[in-house]
Amino acid sequence: MGSEVGRREFLKYTATAVGAFLVGVGVGWAVKPTPQPVTTPTPGLPEIKAYFIPSTPIEEPWVGVVHHALQKAAETYPNVTYDWTENVPYAEVPRVMREAVGSGYNLIFADVFGCEEEARDVAKDYPDVYFVLGSGMGPVDPNVCVFDDWIHEPAYICGAIAGLITESNIVGVVGGYAIPEVNRLINAFKAGAKDYNPDVLVKITFINSWYDPPKAADAARAQVDAGADVMYAERYDPFTVTREKKIPTFGNLLDQWELAPEVVITGPEWDMWPAVNEVISMINEDRWQAKDLAEWTMMAKGGAKLAGWTGPTDDTWHGYRDRLDPSIVAKLDENNVLNIVDKLIKDILSGRFKVPINELVPVSD
Repeated sequence: MGSEVGRREFLKYTATAVGAFLVGVGVGWAVKPTPQPVTTPTPGLPEIKAYFIPSTPIEEPWVGVVHHALQKAAETYPNVTYDWTENVPYAEVPRVMREAVGSGYNLIFADVFGCEEEARDVAKDYPDVYFVLGSGMGPVDPNVCVFDDWIHEPAYICGAIAGLITESNIVGVVGGYAIPEVNRLINAFKAGAKDYNPDVLVKITFINSWYDPPKAADAARAQVDAGADVMYAERYDPFTVTREKKIPTFGNLLDQWELAPEVVITGPEWDMWPAVNEVISMINEDRWQAKDLAEWTMMAKGGAKLAGWTGPTDDTWHGYRDRLDPSIVAKLDENNVLNIVDKLIKDILSGRFKVPINELVPVSD
């Protein structure tokens, strides 16, 4: 990777400083279980008490995707209960992991990108507890699975759409940090745009923040002023600018069409349910294996999606024809976008086309 700083290293440096400050001022995080309804043990199935430890608020999209999938697990499986904390600094995550185990939780989900080794030390001390870690490192026998969002495939499709509908041949991208997990999305988007329009220029701006709406809006405005007429909002919130300028836009991680219904076409969407379902199934069926859950977060297993896509009809993308600005609808129709997207999705799902994974820092044209 050369001089590229991975998410793990970047966040660990940040976490060390923040954690030291918080400990110094006396801030602490403790497991405070939400009272659970009394449940009758399910015959033949183990009792699974799941707990989630994220480093940001539940409202943050990446964390929210995991949270909603775990809520679904508790609703789907009678032997599963679920609780969570939130906004735990990485320096505190290992301690909270230990407290969760001490409180009786036996399936721990945690965001450990900023405390990779320390989290694995905790898992090593509790070999009979299942750990599923949001991580940039690999699984560890006997009890550590790992996951992340692998939504590069729908990102590529969004890039293809952008390349097809741009009139200025300039497409903008507003990203968070230039780290592998973000790089692979932006590189896939750029590859899609150039595969379907070799003349397109892809302008990329990193705001060096996970959440800074004013800064993201400023970056989008600068790109629009420089000629970009399509935008990929890897971070929130270029929508305020693209709505005003009627710029076709792609969201990220969640189905974000409601944030700007007249301009947001679609976006790469992450669904953690297939991965969570696999974890619960492994435990219930006594076939647990420490493994990387990446394939359960890709399109073939339903973990990655093109947001709102239901097929090449007027109902797709939440009734795109009725909600999008007429100028955007015209561009989609004139370039036969729905049929091209339909074929591309089928080719990816059938294995006829494989979206390249490139985690190097993307270069702005």
